[in-house]
Amino acid sequence: MNQMIEIFIENRDSLLTGLLATLELAIVSCVLATALGIVLGVVASLRIKALNLAVTIFVDVVRGIPLLVLTFFIYYGISPALGVILPVFTAGVISLTINAGAYITEIVRGGIRAVSKGQKEAALAIGMTFNQSMRVVVLPQAFQIMLPNFVSQYIITLKDTTIISAIGLLELLLAGKKIVGRTFASLPVYSLIAIFFLIVISLLTWVAKTLEKRTEESLG
Repeated sequence: MNQMIEIFIENRDSLLTGLLATLELAIVSCVLATALGIVLGVVASLRIKALNLAVTIFVDVVRGIPLLVLTFFIYYGISPALGVILPVFTAGVISLTINAGAYITEIVRGGIRAVSKGQKEAALAIGMTFNQSMRVVVLPQAFQIMLPNFVSQYIITLKDTTIISAIGLLELLLAGKKIVGRTFASLPVYSLIAIFFLIVISLLTWVAKTLEKRTEESLG
């Protein structure tokens, strides 16, 4: 424990910089993935065969490719092929957004389908347009169903940021590796990294439970 505290004090700037990079990468990716997932999930719920097939292919392909392979494909494959030099952070965001977006698409599609068909039909029967029925009736109820799954995916994406260190992004894990390279104190350093992740994930879980409780109260 004393060694861990000493290492933190001596390397706090590097560790905190890595933590901030991890949080920034996770937050940007989760926001973009949520937007992508909601759009594709709603499109898939329209039950238009061509659109549904396109979304299904996207989801199946992305979920079938390991995130590390996807990251290498984007950073080392597509980027040079197009003659574009992508910043490491941008490549990381794109990889995490596509990966998480595929899973969130299925969460949204399942949440919308879980809402009673009768309520959808009732909303249309009283003169609501499709967009109004989705915004006022379907999505608020679906959100309550989807929230726990959203949080689970956000936690997974936060953990997945460590994979982006493979292309050189100085996030928390890579910062830790550099410290280990200097100090050879692998156990204390990786214990610190585990504690950082545990704290952040615990806070995220607490916020999610609070939101879920408030959503239940507002809807019920």
